[in-house]
Formats: sequence, C-alpha cells, structure tokens
Amino acid sequence: MVFTKSLKQNHLFRRLYQRGKSAAGRYTVVYCRKNGLAFNRLGITAGTKVGHAVVRNRVRRRIREAYRLSEMEYRRGYDIVVVARTRAAEATYREIADCLRKQSERLGLIRKEEPREDHPAVDDPVLPDAHLPS
Repeated sequence: MVFTKSLKQNHLFRRLYQRGKSAAGRYTVVYCRKNGLAFNRLGITAGTKVGHAVVRNRVRRRIREAYRLSEMEYRRGYDIVVVARTRAAEATYREIADCLRKQSERLGLIRKEEPREDHPAVDDPVLPDAHLPS
C-alpha cells in the first residue's frame, strides 16, 4: 500500500470506536476519523466470533486486498478501522470489496473525480471535428 500505514496501537483503535464516524454493512463496519497526517492508517479486526484463526486471517486478507486495490481513490489523512462481521466468513471477495466500498462512500472517504475541462467527456455525444480522424 502506497499511501497507507498500519494502525496497530490499541488507544488509536479505541479513539476511533468512541469518536469516529461509522458505517455498518452486511459484512463489515467501517470507522474513520481525520488524523492530521499526509497518509492514511488502516486497522483491520476480526474477532473470534468470525471463526478460527485460518478463517479470520482469510477475511483480513480479503479486506486488506480490497482496500489496496482501491487505495488511490481514498482521501488522504484518515485513520480507518474495518471490523469484520461474522457473515464475512462465508462472503466472497467481491461481496466484501463491494461492502467496503459502499461504507467508504457513505463516510465520504472516496474522492469524487471531477471531469477535466481540457478533455471531452466520454459519454459526450458531440465531439469537435478536430478529434475525428481524417
């Protein structure tokens, strides 16, 4: 992960649980709070209710990979904690990734791309003649 470091300290987790914003989904609960840094810090938890160590580690790997692949879309300067729910043990990677994305959008963690004025929009039906091949 390029713009993200690991969140490991217990007091930071507790501060997020108490003072951070949260969004709950079917497979994950996401907590976030601004950290005043130029990078994000990510913490992932999966309690023993999720399953044995192998199952918990698989769920954590799936959550970490879902975050890693969409990391460039996230705003910088946030502490983020993702808590795996018990249903995540039976979920596919795609279901977990979709759930994480929905919660991140709900919390405003995903940047909204604005169309650039110097390039025509992809779905713009009228293109200037200069862009057409001769």
